[in-house]
Amino acid sequence: MNVIEVEGLCKTFKFYRKPQGLSASLKNLWQRQVEYKEAVKDISFNIEKGQVVAFLGANGAGKTTTMKMLSGILHPTGGKIEVLGHTPSEREEQFKKRFSILMGQKHQLWPDLPAIDSFTLCQRIYEIPTPLFKQRLARLSEVLCVSHLLDIQVRRLSLGERMKMELIAALLHGPELLFLDEPTIGLDFLSQRAVMRFLQQLVREDNITILLTSHNMADISALCERVLVIQNGQLVFDDDITHLQNSLGGFRRIHIESESPLHSDYLGRYGKVINNDIHRAELEVDGGIANRVLQQLLNDIMVKDVRVSTPPLEDSLERLYTRRGQVV
Repeated sequence: MNVIEVEGLCKTFKFYRKPQGLSASLKNLWQRQVEYKEAVKDISFNIEKGQVVAFLGANGAGKTTTMKMLSGILHPTGGKIEVLGHTPSEREEQFKKRFSILMGQKHQLWPDLPAIDSFTLCQRIYEIPTPLFKQRLARLSEVLCVSHLLDIQVRRLSLGERMKMELIAALLHGPELLFLDEPTIGLDFLSQRAVMRFLQQLVREDNITILLTSHNMADISALCERVLVIQNGQLVFDDDITHLQNSLGGFRRIHIESESPLHSDYLGRYGKVINNDIHRAELEVDGGIANRVLQQLLNDIMVKDVRVSTPPLEDSLERLYTRRGQVV
């Protein structure tokens, strides 16, 4: 069953351009220079129940705009959207109780109040029965290890602790669909790991559907099974992560450790040298010849240790952008 159905979605923004100076400001009172920006251009995709999908793209590609249209915050210029059987722009009460949106750069909790007060407000807004509210709050705060922080002012919490509280607020009403826009932005490594582990557990236990935007490729690789890539407002890729890497050449990374010094000029005959640190080196080669290159290295070099891996996801995305004429 499809939770999200998008067909021919478009969004155009109107804005005004004003040259510098007082005379331009006065002229702008009577004659404005109007321009239009196509933020989203005729994109279509479906997301099934229980899927965890990454929505990737460079800054300004149209990710957040699309997510806002899916949640009903923005009205589309054209196309059709159906989310959980509803048209988001109509903003029906029943629809708003079935999803949640969390944006890493915007917060819904009151900074001068303890988190528990904001959670109680959420209970009233979403009409959550008190026993169910207490059960969910206890579970979420325990899993995220913030039970002892519920009665502390939000502004006195660390960034990681505040983001955990934001997650609790987004999940208290038991949404079927969760939109996450850069949920780990600004968090330290341990906080990122904690949030990702929690989301993995949430997917396993509650079968929740998640659409996630992030520039942290570790988050994407750990959590998502499918990738949507948007570029200049257009959907340029829709498949799983392994197909993203394989469709862009199927490259492999060969990591070498040798007892003798390794020189980039010499290693260049085997493949592209990514890193070279005297006794350690990293080469990138075409996947089809990786085994042959590895055998040549073992014959020609006194190898102490060697391993083969796939390139990081961000490298595959860079190739995709470059192939389509945009280098990021």
